[in-house]
Amino acid sequence: MKTFAAFAPILMFVASQFAWAEDTPSKNRLRLETSAYLQMHAENPIDWYPWGEEALAKAQAENKPLFVSIGYASCHWCHVMEKESFSDPKIAAFLNKHFVCVKVDREERPDVDSVYMLATQIMTNSGGWPLNVFLTPDAKPFIGTTYLPAEDREVPLADGQAVGVQPGFSTLAKRVAIAWKEQPEQLKQVSDNVTRALKQVLGRPLLAPELTDHETIFRTFDRALEKEFDPRFGGFEFEEGNDRIPKFPQPSYLVYLLKQNAAGNATAGNMLEMTLEKMAHGGIYDQVGGGFHRYSTDRHWKIPHFEKMLYDNAQLLSIYAQASKSLDKPEFAVVARGIADFVLANMTGPGGEFYSAFDADSDGEEGAYYRYTPEELQRKLSADQLRLAEQALGMTGEPNFEDEYYVPQFHGAPEAEKLADLKAALLSLRNQRTKPFLDKKVITSWNGQMIRGLADAGRILEEPRYTEAASQAADTLLKSAAANDGRLRRTWETKASHAPAYVDDYAMLIDGLLALHQATGEQRWLNEAVKLQALQQKHYWDETFGGYYFTPDDNSNLIVRGKLYTDGALPSGNAVAVSNLKTLAKLLPDQAEQYHAWAEKTIASNATLLNDHPNSAARMAAELVE
Repeated sequence: MKTFAAFAPILMFVASQFAWAEDTPSKNRLRLETSAYLQMHAENPIDWYPWGEEALAKAQAENKPLFVSIGYASCHWCHVMEKESFSDPKIAAFLNKHFVCVKVDREERPDVDSVYMLATQIMTNSGGWPLNVFLTPDAKPFIGTTYLPAEDREVPLADGQAVGVQPGFSTLAKRVAIAWKEQPEQLKQVSDNVTRALKQVLGRPLLAPELTDHETIFRTFDRALEKEFDPRFGGFEFEEGNDRIPKFPQPSYLVYLLKQNAAGNATAGNMLEMTLEKMAHGGIYDQVGGGFHRYSTDRHWKIPHFEKMLYDNAQLLSIYAQASKSLDKPEFAVVARGIADFVLANMTGPGGEFYSAFDADSDGEEGAYYRYTPEELQRKLSADQLRLAEQALGMTGEPNFEDEYYVPQFHGAPEAEKLADLKAALLSLRNQRTKPFLDKKVITSWNGQMIRGLADAGRILEEPRYTEAASQAADTLLKSAAANDGRLRRTWETKASHAPAYVDDYAMLIDGLLALHQATGEQRWLNEAVKLQALQQKHYWDETFGGYYFTPDDNSNLIVRGKLYTDGALPSGNAVAVSNLKTLAKLLPDQAEQYHAWAEKTIASNATLLNDHPNSAARMAAELVE
């Protein structure tokens, strides 16, 4: 994990020069926030502010650096750092004295997160959450790091022989405070350099290159896929001989493979089939309760990081439903139904809206809700059930998680009825435990993705109840927008001081509405999609260079207003917008020329990535496949 090593020449002062401040009463403002993640920090002794003008003005008035900590409710290491560092009265008192402290929910404020995550990646070539960034009073970043323990600790060095010391968060905070006192101009110079780099990446290009021909882009992408694809266990980004590198589903890659397979690319179809099969058989898929966990901690998809995100399940629902048909794999339809049924039963609100995430932890332990001990199985299952658990779910022999627990994986195909009975028994055992925390934040873009997933599953699997659930969610979100002069909100609790929604929220809800139109044939979904597309054009479109800004034209307090083209766990909003525009052009011939023009200009604005690194823009590359 990279931290602040690059800035050692600036920061290497004697930490003992600064004593911890005396405890003072906290003026923590997070008690007034609605975000579940911010509420988790509302009792910290730190004088936390939410991101906004009050904190920024205080920093400038007092000439104090900002300490900005970004995370989300289901983040395991965010919880660890909250307990170790942010609940410590001495660390809190020091932070309160020397910094203006800001807590950010990255799911509520992805604009803030995207800017400072990129800044941290520029500074350290790494990133993650919790993201902890120190800024000048004018919000320019000069140091970024992820999780750090509260105090220094010894760590083995690369040679495996010597031992070094990893500075803890308290040491970092002291060094930053000293550096700001003794050498503020050096820190400002670093922050100016980083901000210039941010503007080059996120801002307008000086001269965009011409988009190369599509076949050349595909060849470049396919070469990258050949290097990244795991030929034994499916998925991407692995290292032979190292089974402990985490592996993510990467839905944008899978959408690209789906489209290439439909275009007759057999290699793409083989990659897709192996990946979906291995994922469905592993522990990353919840074999008992349905739905996918965030990622696998190993090459084999066996042991997951246990949080469950709406956006992962939304995208994989659509992908498994489509692949069940295009690859003629009925077992993929079973997985799709497992995803849909899990979300409808566990992540759906009273109005049909979808909640954002389940935590990885319960009772303070990661995965405690999902794991089983051999003794528990012996006591609670019948002899027939135990035998089936061993044969079908691999729950036999040496435990596969932390040397004492089983995480079920699919090992065979017994009679469906017997397997269903076993899963019901295992689910009953699980439901006697403390359930992980459910973040009931309703995020528009993620809901749009789940509407797409359910609409696709309802249409392809001929399950009207999925289509009906998608329709109910869409109605609920559109009613919320109607109460806001027709403009979308990021979440139902979005404050007036926040951007009302981001381009992802528009693009992904439009995508869901277009999927509903395809599934139902109802004109109203198309009409609503057209209205939202008009708002997206008005407030996010770049008239000069094409493409869509992440934030609207009438609400932003960031150091740069940028456009995002790379895919992460979610696809780029610009890529989804291209898909929407092409669909609208097909459905509305009278306006096809304009929609096509916007789509082509958006693609052209991303020529740099598509030409040189199309795997970073997989979802947009998929839109080039005919």
